[in-house]
Amino acid sequence: MAPKGNKKDAKSVPASVMNRRARFDYEFISTYEAGIVLVGAEVKSVFAGKVNMSDAYCKIENSELWLVNLDIEPYKHATSAVPERRRDRKLLLHRREINVIARRSFEKGLAIVPYRIYFKNGKAKVEIALARGKKQYDKRRSIQEKDQRREMKKEGLI
Repeated sequence: MAPKGNKKDAKSVPASVMNRRARFDYEFISTYEAGIVLVGAEVKSVFAGKVNMSDAYCKIENSELWLVNLDIEPYKHATSAVPERRRDRKLLLHRREINVIARRSFEKGLAIVPYRIYFKNGKAKVEIALARGKKQYDKRRSIQEKDQRREMKKEGLI
């Protein structure tokens, strides 16, 4: 029998927030893990999963990568200095990685899409992807493949 007290509380595990719409609208070419600069109680809101990534995108300004339109709900127990919900947040990557991302996005016309926010070793991370927009027929194909997988799973073939 396992000793008591080894189970983690559901509250102690941080939420992983995903932008599922991005996977539907874009075909991911490559992904990168970036740190994110958060201020004050924003960390607790992200930890609780109070984030909306639906309108978020990344841009490069002055050789820096910025996350724009990420909506982090204010932490309800914060005392003072509550930052704006949709302010621009800096992403932390090595200079070489930023240069590669910038070059590939400008040359090939790829978008820089934030896909997931999660915690790793106590630090908030954002998974960004260089992505190409899907055409309408690509979306229909991915829906058809998903339906086929669901039917095969239902029949017990997978």
